[in-house]
Amino acid sequence: MDVLAITFSQAFAEVFKFYLILLTLRIYLGWFPNINFWTQPFFTLRRMTDPYLRIFRGILPPVFGLDLSGILAFTMLTFLIDFFSSVKGS
Repeated sequence: MDVLAITFSQAFAEVFKFYLILLTLRIYLGWFPNINFWTQPFFTLRRMTDPYLRIFRGILPPVFGLDLSGILAFTMLTFLIDFFSSVKGS
């Protein structure tokens, strides 16, 4: 049973790492106003990352016109990666 739990926790950590890369790409692309997020592949990237970012947009309002919800999103995702990566067998 320990092997199964360790395998799943490592798999979750790897999925979260991949999602962190997608989230980083989404945040960086948001800085360029000439990118049309309604065309592919940007539309798919937006559909994959916006639901997660929307959770944190409701918690942290924009400060001086800057959307800082990404900082909370990165912090939570990094915490989850660290948590699932640290699971060890007894």
